[in-house]
Amino acid sequence: MTAEVQGIHEWWAWVTVVANGVAGVWCLLAHWVPWFRVRAVWWFVVAAEVSIVVQVALGVYLLAVGGLPAPEFHVFYGFLAVVAVAILAGYRQQLVAWQYLLYGFGGLFVMGLLIRSMTLNR
Repeated sequence: MTAEVQGIHEWWAWVTVVANGVAGVWCLLAHWVPWFRVRAVWWFVVAAEVSIVVQVALGVYLLAVGGLPAPEFHVFYGFLAVVAVAILAGYRQQLVAWQYLLYGFGGLFVMGLLIRSMTLNR
C-alpha cells in the first residue's frame, strides 16, 4: 500500500503545483481585468489550497505509517506551504481591496514552495 500512496503523492504534487499556479495567475488577471472576477475564481482558489492539505496528509502517511524517509527540508517546505495558505486566509479580510493581488502573488509563492519541495527529491 505504501508504494501506491507514494505514487499518488508524487502525482498529486503536480496537481498542487499546477492548481496553485493557475489560481495565482487567475487572481492576478482578476485584479486588472474585471471580466475574470467571477465566483468560480474563489472556488478554484479553495480547491487549490485544499489540494495542498491533501498532499501534506499523504506525506504524513508516508512518514508515519510507511516509515519512508523524507529528503532534507522536504517536510519543512510542505509545512511552510500550509502555513502560507493560513496566512493568506488570515489577511483576506484586512486586504479586501487587494485580495486578488494577495491571492495572486500568494498562489504563485505557494507554487514556488511546492516546486522547491519537489526538487529536493532529486
